[in-house]
Amino acid sequence: MSATLDVDRFIDDSRLGSFHAVLLTLCFLVMFADGYDLAALSYIAPTLMEQWGLSKPQLGQALSAALFGLAGGAMLGGPLADRLGRKPAVIASTLLFGVGSLLTAAADSLSALTAYRLLTGIGLGAALPNTITLLSEYSPTRRRALLVSAMLCGFPLGAGAGGLCAGWLIPPYGWRAPLWLGGAFPLLLALALYRWLPESVRYLAARRRSAADIRERLRRLAATPELERADAFRLGEPDGDAPHAGLRAVLTQPLASGTLLLWLSCFMSMLIYYLVVNWMPLLLKEAGLSLSRFAWISALFPLGGGVGSILLGWWMGRAEPHRLLAANFAAAGLLAWAIGTAVSQGEQGGWLGLLVFCMGFASGGGQSALAALSAAFYPTHCRASGVGGMYGVGRGGAIFGVLAGAELMRQQARPDWIFSFLLFPAAVIAIALLLKRQRYARDKPVLEA
Repeated sequence: MSATLDVDRFIDDSRLGSFHAVLLTLCFLVMFADGYDLAALSYIAPTLMEQWGLSKPQLGQALSAALFGLAGGAMLGGPLADRLGRKPAVIASTLLFGVGSLLTAAADSLSALTAYRLLTGIGLGAALPNTITLLSEYSPTRRRALLVSAMLCGFPLGAGAGGLCAGWLIPPYGWRAPLWLGGAFPLLLALALYRWLPESVRYLAARRRSAADIRERLRRLAATPELERADAFRLGEPDGDAPHAGLRAVLTQPLASGTLLLWLSCFMSMLIYYLVVNWMPLLLKEAGLSLSRFAWISALFPLGGGVGSILLGWWMGRAEPHRLLAANFAAAGLLAWAIGTAVSQGEQGGWLGLLVFCMGFASGGGQSALAALSAAFYPTHCRASGVGGMYGVGRGGAIFGVLAGAELMRQQARPDWIFSFLLFPAAVIAIALLLKRQRYARDKPVLEA
């Protein structure tokens, strides 16, 4: 008599152990490298402007090139992972942004710098949704938000490390040194991923791969008699036989409404985050802060995001997530206004640093929490496409934020006006999340598994 095991239920019933620790560490390191490589150029921007005689719009061109790559990488990487697997997609993207960073370090012109940052961005964009998807598919439901958020705190911590490394490496070795470091690390990491990163067992079950292969992976979570008796495996959700797959699935009801609201939230969230992380160093420099002080205070923003990722992920398991994140992003808007006010009043000390850290907590941590929310929203057969689609559209907000910051600075807008502008996108996020909660409280599809 055949016995069929529900893979979703088995994962949900499993306890966190050494397997989850290894998987979390590997995905965390990918995000750390991702954050470092993305933010590196913004930290070397003041030195690069001086040595190459670049204007702010020219610098904005190079900064935004990576963001265009991020959008394309997220849109392409998610559907590719839904077809070929999560593991090969993660490894390929890590290799790509590592090579892109090394090429950027060797650039000798603005056009070369822009082209190499575009290439780097494609790899960075594909890595993010696929690591989110892979980790979430091995995470018990009750711990998913915490694990995904813990992984994603690697991104702002990597971005913060970029600022610290820039401060240490640029004076003795020049602006290329942080980029050489940012290229070598992902290439070494890709070797570890090839050796130790597992393929998603949910993906294998959805694709009806070998029962022996699925059983071997599930043994790493828990070796139970029920597992050994099973000779077939299924998912407790729609699988690869669903009417649609990939991006088409996430834009078909009942998923479509939630998809559009998540896209809007991610667009506005990234607008906030990337306007601040890319232009805060120059805003603080023009406010009269020294190199060491503006680099230190700017680094507090992504570091606050790392702390926020952990705490908001933990909190999401204990509170209604949509209401929690709506309040969080409303707070981010108010903190942006407070930072602008403090800068306009000449604040350069601990109070400004505290405000920057708290805004990083709310905006960076909130961005990580949106990833966990989207990973829980989509079923396996289109999860990578759903998360990747959200981030692909979100990168449009990042591009808009970078270009808007460049234009506002070209128009010599005051820092308090630039930061106060962020109240608007923060309010839009809060409203969109509350609307999503209202929509799916009435009509729950087979989603948040």
